[in-house]
Amino acid sequence: MHTPTPEQVHAADTFHAGRHLALQAGAGTGKTSTLCLLAADTQRRGRYLAFNKDIARDAAARFPSTVQCRTAHATAFAALGHRYADRLNSPRQPAWKTGQALGILRPVRIADHEISQRTLSHNVLHTVTRFCHSSDATLVRHHVPRLRGLDRPADHQQFAELVLPFAAKAWADLQRPDHGVVRFEHDHYLKMWALTGPRIEADFLFLDEAQDTNPVLEQVFIAQREHAQLVMVGDSAQAIYGWRGATDVMTGFDAKQLTLTRSFRFGPQIADEANRWLALADAPIRLTGTTGLPAEVSSVDRPDAVLCRTNIGAMTEVMRLLGEGHRVALTRGGQQLARLAFAARDLKEGHRTHHPELVLFASWGDLQDYADHDPAGRDLQPFVDLVDTHGPNAILDAVSRLTEEAHADVTVSTAHKAKGREWPTVRIGNDFPQPKDPDAGPPAAGQTPEVSDTDARLAYVAVTRARHRLDLGGLAWTAPAQPAEGG
Repeated sequence: MHTPTPEQVHAADTFHAGRHLALQAGAGTGKTSTLCLLAADTQRRGRYLAFNKDIARDAAARFPSTVQCRTAHATAFAALGHRYADRLNSPRQPAWKTGQALGILRPVRIADHEISQRTLSHNVLHTVTRFCHSSDATLVRHHVPRLRGLDRPADHQQFAELVLPFAAKAWADLQRPDHGVVRFEHDHYLKMWALTGPRIEADFLFLDEAQDTNPVLEQVFIAQREHAQLVMVGDSAQAIYGWRGATDVMTGFDAKQLTLTRSFRFGPQIADEANRWLALADAPIRLTGTTGLPAEVSSVDRPDAVLCRTNIGAMTEVMRLLGEGHRVALTRGGQQLARLAFAARDLKEGHRTHHPELVLFASWGDLQDYADHDPAGRDLQPFVDLVDTHGPNAILDAVSRLTEEAHADVTVSTAHKAKGREWPTVRIGNDFPQPKDPDAGPPAAGQTPEVSDTDARLAYVAVTRARHRLDLGGLAWTAPAQPAEGG
């Protein structure tokens, strides 16, 4: 480890004084090495709760033996989930078959829409998942997902009243350790464990990636406050998973709030670009780049990675790069896009699709009309345009031609999937929001571009993946105009 910065020393001193701590760690600022510094000079027993299994494994090799490194799921499995091990290994089966076993035997009608047995079954299981991510003690209406096309509150209420009794029956089925009709998932035993009000035996707890914590884990973590010293570490500006239930628990956490702002990933130019987005996201930190690291913001002809806002934007980029003869990798997105392409092909051939996003559309024309005219469908317009331009078969062909990342010329990823990653050179894709007035030009010095808080956080994640060179690409319009030479 490098010589600790003053911020890291301050964090260690605060920790050793026994205070609860919320550590805002900007991109590349060495949060794991800082936590290792905190744990190094104490014989107290600690627990490190990691975001995923890979992070837990890497941390275990770095922390002293007094700190146990596990994911929240592994902790819950050891305490309770092991009782359900046999059910975890049960074979997969279609949602409609599970629904049938729960008593979903016929379609239902809401307003002008027929909700198929398959769709109802899928949403029952999705409701249980949303409940498992929440801190709620019982299943309630807001756990029921919204269906495209059932946009009126009364329609959703009627849908929820149909779904909730079956969801309650599914949750009761999951309580049986030996057998059941609902496939048992890891989130199920995590929720069951949380509902027991568990006590984690440790003198201190580290919670990593705290800005993306689901309410169910937040509840468990906060409940340890009376007997354990709590340390949250993360980056509120990288809180980009709100759409799947995650909440930024850091800013409201009752603890000493400290920051890590010196980035060891890149130099001052990229840090300056990151700070533009931190300001737009109203984030509590600003970054300082490491002087001497080769880093610049300029055009890149052959980037190592292209980062997009959406899966559809990523697919558009993949097809363009394949057309130019590049070997292309797509980060964890091929199968999802293939399912969308199959759904589009079904609709174009006059068949209904079972894709959960598109189940209520009877034809491709219905989907085109919805995307073009209904405000609730605007986010589907890029997908409709992609299919109308290339056709489903061309998209499926592109997915089949993808290359493993180790052998690719360029990696394409969404900013969400790029989180935690870095590349020498990065270009930002063209599907980030464009200016409302395309003829307005870049904002004047001191002028703020019109960007939502959500897009500002996503852009911050994207621009901080570059180590040496960053091409702003689709975000270039947000950069302030440079004064003319000699002006």
